[in-house]
Amino acid sequence: MHCPDCGGDVVAFAVPPAIREHAPADEAAICVDCLAVHPVTDLDASTEETADATIPADADFSALDPACPGGRAGVAFALALGKLDSLALNREAITELLEYAETAGADVFLALDRLQAPAADVDLDRRAAQLRELL
Repeated sequence: MHCPDCGGDVVAFAVPPAIREHAPADEAAICVDCLAVHPVTDLDASTEETADATIPADADFSALDPACPGGRAGVAFALALGKLDSLALNREAITELLEYAETAGADVFLALDRLQAPAADVDLDRRAAQLRELL
């Protein structure tokens, strides 16, 4: 599966019920290059094998960065990353998602500091500083 925005590889994940209100769908995916989050149904499945693949319940986000949290914490972190393009519009959702990720055991600022996304539409260093002030 590939990102419809930039064509990059994606990491698909199932969204826990507690944070579904902040997700585009029950099953979503984050692009490892531009950090866009899309419903799985909107993605380009380039082969029959990926089109029929099941979405893991316990997603591994190490394709984004080895420091990225996995599981429920990783899902919340990924959804928050997808909302960083507009901190003003998504402030409440980002706050809830990062708090959920921290409660699930993630060090969100360490993961954000280490994250490298060459095609991201946002300056991750600047957003990390803004989030530190926000939280």
